[in-house]
Amino acid sequence: MQSTFVEDNKIYTSLSDPRLSAFVEQQTMEPLYYRQAWLELITRLYGYSMIPLITTNTTGQITGFLPLCSIQSPLTGRRLVALPFSDYCPLLATDDGIASNLIDQAIHLARQQKVNYLELRPGVNDVLSKHSDLVEANLYVRWLLPLTTDPDTLWSGLRKPIQRQIKKSQSLGVQIHIAKHREDMVHFYRLHLHTRSRKHGMPAQPQRFFFGLWDAFAASGAVQLLLAEYQGIIIAGMILLASGTTVRYAYGASDESYLSLAPNNQLMWAAITWGCRQGYQTLDLGRTAQDNEGLMEFKRRWGAIKEPLPYYYFPHMVGLAATSESSWKSRLLTTCWKRLPIPIAGSLGGYLYKHLG
Repeated sequence: MQSTFVEDNKIYTSLSDPRLSAFVEQQTMEPLYYRQAWLELITRLYGYSMIPLITTNTTGQITGFLPLCSIQSPLTGRRLVALPFSDYCPLLATDDGIASNLIDQAIHLARQQKVNYLELRPGVNDVLSKHSDLVEANLYVRWLLPLTTDPDTLWSGLRKPIQRQIKKSQSLGVQIHIAKHREDMVHFYRLHLHTRSRKHGMPAQPQRFFFGLWDAFAASGAVQLLLAEYQGIIIAGMILLASGTTVRYAYGASDESYLSLAPNNQLMWAAITWGCRQGYQTLDLGRTAQDNEGLMEFKRRWGAIKEPLPYYYFPHMVGLAATSESSWKSRLLTTCWKRLPIPIAGSLGGYLYKHLG
């Protein structure tokens, strides 16, 4: 077995290697965060350096892949992350020995570069959980909804209050459509900025990120933008990212003044219906903090199954993803951010977001 540290100036040639894309597709049912388009998007947009760790066998076949982003931030420190803005990044290896080799490479690189910490986001993994140098954090879970070829089957399994909300939204005249134009991202960003700033008290991704998503994935159908419209006004939106056998509920936003129309329930049902008809096997409802009971219950009501989502750190647990949403630091940040005027929150958030990966 051979191990390779791929230098930054070879990143794009390496990531475009057909052997690598074939290996990724074979190893995971959710390959989107390992695709060249995603890795190029987050490195180009946020100025990160990519260090793909790769192992090969004696015949040159790829046997392991762990892409690391090197983040150099004067605000949040120097670190290696696999991967920023990517909630679930399974460790791709053909056996446990290769998995251990990749982890050792990552730790060696963290020591060599003298970073503050290394963060891995693989979900459940026996090799990582037994590695003595890593610290396991269990702040999050993910929610997975199995899909069928017939959405009516899933409808009958929904709780009655959910069914009533969907029917209510439809009867009140809320209409769902799938965006066909890049400019529709402007509508979503407007809602997203208000939702992140006013409801969550957190910085929002810059608008150019959503345009980048569209440019990278719309042509292939891997990104779907669902918009809820009422009397000519876009009142809610949802972005789906599809790859392999899974469609992921990646981003959602809504105008709070229209929540009585239940647009988010109808959007979710539209996402489920779309996923079923496109042949996907799973709808990933995304990462949820375990102390966010309200969001946990919302996802549970749709019939989703909770799955552990441990992250691993070296040499100790630190960073934004390792900070509980109920901690005093998080509460202070959200309280202050909610008070910012929207234009300032948008500009400042767009600048700060690259430091949060």
